[in-house]
Amino acid sequence: MQEEDKLPFTDHLEELRTRLIRCFIAVAIGAGAAYGFKEVIFSLLTQPLIDALPKGDTIVFTGLPEAFFTYLRVSLLAGLLLASPVIIFEIWMFIAPGLYKKEKWVMAPAILLSVLFFTGGALFGYFLVFPFGFKFFLGFASESIRALPTMREYLSFASKLLMAFGLAFELPIFLTLLAIMGLVTPAFLRKNRKYAVVFFFIFGAILTPPDVVTQILLATPMILLYELSIFGAMAFGRRPLGTTDPEEEEEEDGDTRLPTVKDDKEA
Repeated sequence: MQEEDKLPFTDHLEELRTRLIRCFIAVAIGAGAAYGFKEVIFSLLTQPLIDALPKGDTIVFTGLPEAFFTYLRVSLLAGLLLASPVIIFEIWMFIAPGLYKKEKWVMAPAILLSVLFFTGGALFGYFLVFPFGFKFFLGFASESIRALPTMREYLSFASKLLMAFGLAFELPIFLTLLAIMGLVTPAFLRKNRKYAVVFFFIFGAILTPPDVVTQILLATPMILLYELSIFGAMAFGRRPLGTTDPEEEEEEDGDTRLPTVKDDKEA
C-alpha cells in the first residue's frame, strides 16, 4: 500500500514546477505593487546614509538608466519580501508530505523562527550598524575630497550587508537544527565557545567597516545568539548514542534488582 501511495518522480517534478510558478507570480505581483512606492522604499533604505552625509549632499546617479534600473531592483527586493509568506507556504507544502510527524513538529516552527531572526538581523544592521559604518566611510572626506555615493552602488552595498546580517542572526536556528539531528551537542558548543567568539570578531571585522565600534556591534549579538543556541541544543537536541535519561536508568536498575531478589528467595 505504501508503495502504491508514493507519487512517481515526474509527478514530484510537476508539483515543484507548479509551486515555483506560484512563487514567481507572487513575487511579480509584490514587485508590481512595490513599484508604485519605489521612491518611498528607496528613501527609507537610504535614510541612514542621508543622515550621515553633510548637509545639502545627496545620492546621485551617473548613468541615464541607472535610476530606472535601481528602482526596478528595489521593487524586486520589496516584492520578494511581500511574497515571502507565499514562498514559505509553498516550500512547506512541498516538503511536508515527505516528513515524519516529529520532523513536521520541528520544521514548521523552525521556518517561522528563521524568518523572524532574519528580519531581526536586517533591522539590527539598518538601525545600529549602518549609522556608525557610514560615518566611518564619510570621515575620509575633506576639503578637496567629496563623497558622491551613487544609487546603484549604495543599493548593492546595503542589500549585501542586510543579507549578511540577516543570515548571521540565523545562527541559533542553524545550530539547534544541527543538535536535533545529533550532529552537535551542548557540551561541544560549550567546549568550543572561545573559538566561536574569536570567529565572531573576525567575521565582524570582515563584514563591517574597519572600526572597533561596528565590529563590537556585530560580534556582541552573535555571541549572545551563540549562547541562545546552547540552550536550544539543550532543550531540543538529540542525546548522544549510549546515553539515557537518569530516570530511565533508575527504572532499569530497579527492574534488574527485583529479579535478583526473587531469585534469592527461590534459591
